[in-house]
Amino acid sequence: MLDVTDLHAYYGKSHILQGVDFSVGEGEIVALLGRNGVGRSTTCKAVMGEVEPHGSVKFKGQELAGKKSFEIANAGLGYVPENRDIFPGLTTRQNLMLGLKPGQKDGAGRWSIENMFEQFSNLRERADIEASVLSGGEKQMLTICRTLMGDPSVIMIDEPTEGLAPKIVQQVGEMLEMIAARGVSILLVEQKLTIAMKISKRVYVMGHGRMVFEGTPSELENDTETRKEWLEV
Repeated sequence: MLDVTDLHAYYGKSHILQGVDFSVGEGEIVALLGRNGVGRSTTCKAVMGEVEPHGSVKFKGQELAGKKSFEIANAGLGYVPENRDIFPGLTTRQNLMLGLKPGQKDGAGRWSIENMFEQFSNLRERADIEASVLSGGEKQMLTICRTLMGDPSVIMIDEPTEGLAPKIVQQVGEMLEMIAARGVSILLVEQKLTIAMKISKRVYVMGHGRMVFEGTPSELENDTETRKEWLEV
């Protein structure tokens, strides 16, 4: 579904991504782990065209590098940034409507607003009130659901559990598993090893702008050297 090869990215003269390679298969949840500042968020932004990518970014065999962000989104690649960027003055329902592609009707894809409310009762209860009053966990669910409204085949989700209580972290993990079960592939950028190791099929670890590990969660669990050098504080 998503195949990234020799990806480089720069902020001015700073060489942030230094030949990143990774892939996400159909229906997979793939975790991208690493400490802050190693380039995980920049990887997502480069894939989405928000940072100029140098290298190959193929989505369903189509080269995306060099395309504009809206073209990439229209191709079926979704992105949920870490800042939970909702529209606070709009209702929950209106925020979901904004996730539709131009010309797309509600329910035309595999998701609909009613389906979102069926899956996530918390959002139904707040459907017609301003999104500004939602809790942190509800705002996170709303940003993910809004991205799903565009019917992506792959979504990249950056730090979805940051700052959330353990019970809400578990709910977000269950939400991601449900999304994958419906055929949407997920690249999960996370710091919390517990949730990433539990729900991911494969794991990448990034360090200093490059991948330093690729394998299964169990292989990473047994690789104490990698965890000590690149993950543990």
